Parts: sequence; C-alpha cells; structure tokens
Amino acid sequence: VQLVESGGDSVQAGGSLRLSCKANGYTSCMAWLRQVPGKAREGVASILSTGGGSWYADSVKRRFTISLDNDENTLKLKMNSLKPEDSALYYCAAHPWVAGACPLDKDYYDYWGQGTQVTVSS
Repeated sequence: VQLVESGGDSVQAGGSLRLSCKANGYTSCMAWLRQVPGKAREGVASILSTGGGSWYADSVKRRFTISLDNDENTLKLKMNSLKPEDSALYYCAAHPWVAGACPLDKDYYDYWGQGTQVTVSS
C-alpha cells in the first residue's frame, strides 16, 4: 500500500489546517502520527476503516478530527485551534488488518507516507 500525504503548511496559532492522505489500497487501520527532530514519533489519531471507531491522543482531543472517505481511499485530519506545540512532520500510516481497536503506537503500522510539514507560529 502506498500512502501520499498533502496539506501541510505554515499557520499562526489558533488557525486550522486539513491534512489528506491518499491510499492506493484498502487497509483496516489508518492513523496520523507526528514527529519533531530529536523526539520519538507519536500517535495523533487513528480510525477503523469500517467506521467502527476512532481514537485520539489526549493532546489533540476536541481540536483534531480524523475521518476516512472510503470511496476516495483518502484519510483526512482536520486540525483546529492549532498550537505551536503541534508543529511537526505529520505522517499517514496504515495496517492491513485489525483485531480490535487501532492503536496510536507507531510500531503497529506497516505502511507509511513520506510526511507533510505543519508549522504553527505564535
């Protein structure tokens, strides 16, 4: 499965962005993770392709919304009320099958996009 992200940009604090990730095949779990230099990659949000659930890191709850357009095989992340600490390289990731929830653990995911940069200035 190939994943291609888009939508990263530079915005001011309080602004909004929407990231997209186009997949060329079906996977059961998809997620957004982010990484800043010198830190481990961290999970932001994940979603079941069946529409059975979504999960968020505490730091982004009530600000970010993950969604999946199954017709277009496109994963999206709507980010509102952005903060400088949201600045990172955002990756789309996928796992082919699932036995329950889709975790936010980076080690779970097999397929990765190239990343799209989000920069939030204060």
